[in-house]
Amino acid sequence: MSTLLKAVASAVVTVDSAGRIIKEVLHSGSLGIVDKATDDLQTEADRSAQKCIVASLGKRFPKMKIIGEEGPQENLSAKPEWVVDGLDETVLEETIPTQLTDVREEDIVCWVDPLDGTKEYTQGLLDHVTVLVGFAVEGRAVAGVVHQPFYNYQKEKDIFQQGRTMWGIVGLGVRGINVRVPPANGFVVTTTRSHSSPTINACIDSMKPTEIIRVGGAGHKVLLLMEGEAHAYVFPSPGCKKWDTCAPEALLVAAGGALTDIHGNAIQYHAHVDHPNWGGVLAAAKKDDIASYLRQVPKKVRDVLPVLGNKSSGKL
Repeated sequence: MSTLLKAVASAVVTVDSAGRIIKEVLHSGSLGIVDKATDDLQTEADRSAQKCIVASLGKRFPKMKIIGEEGPQENLSAKPEWVVDGLDETVLEETIPTQLTDVREEDIVCWVDPLDGTKEYTQGLLDHVTVLVGFAVEGRAVAGVVHQPFYNYQKEKDIFQQGRTMWGIVGLGVRGINVRVPPANGFVVTTTRSHSSPTINACIDSMKPTEIIRVGGAGHKVLLLMEGEAHAYVFPSPGCKKWDTCAPEALLVAAGGALTDIHGNAIQYHAHVDHPNWGGVLAAAKKDDIASYLRQVPKKVRDVLPVLGNKSSGKL
């Protein structure tokens, strides 16, 4: 059986456990907030969820390179009950695309954001929160798992009954989400809620959207594209990291969308690549629309963000 398919099946089970940890920390009322940098928060939920994910995947796939937002070596202090050993059977029933059949464990780089949307998590904007596990092969995002631990939280009051998990493999498709095309009339852009800048605003203004949805979390923004709530995700800033975009990109591409940097370059996910997405992020719900969106990016915006070649990105 395909190693990549087993890795996805393992991640689908593992993110559910990570999501439960995130809920338990919130329910306890003791978030353990640490300010890593300006506007970059970390909570006990981030730390514990990453230990769960890294320890679980690392135990089953010791040759796979795992890179997590909260730093290395988290598996050393994971509680035994956090180490998940199961595989999702519905994933294993799928047929992986031919080009990914023979991928070896050591060929896979796994990018983990244990809690995307930490600031929103601390502020009670729980639908913005996602758990992201992305898999890259030869530098490209090829598979991803996205878990929304608090999905439907405004209707379902039992915190442990909330949540959904979506996964996708490029060339296979996506599961766990009803993909919808954005409406033909209007042009809706989603962008950052809390990290805006003159450059970001200038770029969005030049695209003349009919509506702007400002929300937290890269994962949440890409889900808005996939569910037809927005046409484009625009973020001309180096604020996003590889663990923010690997899983969402894989799902979006598997669903027929596209995600590049602001210059139209493919984001690279090799093990030793720079972690920041120096060229920003531009994503389209429909792949055919990405070229049009790229043409609308002003030169003054492109000039602010570096083109780094294979250090961070490469031409599609």
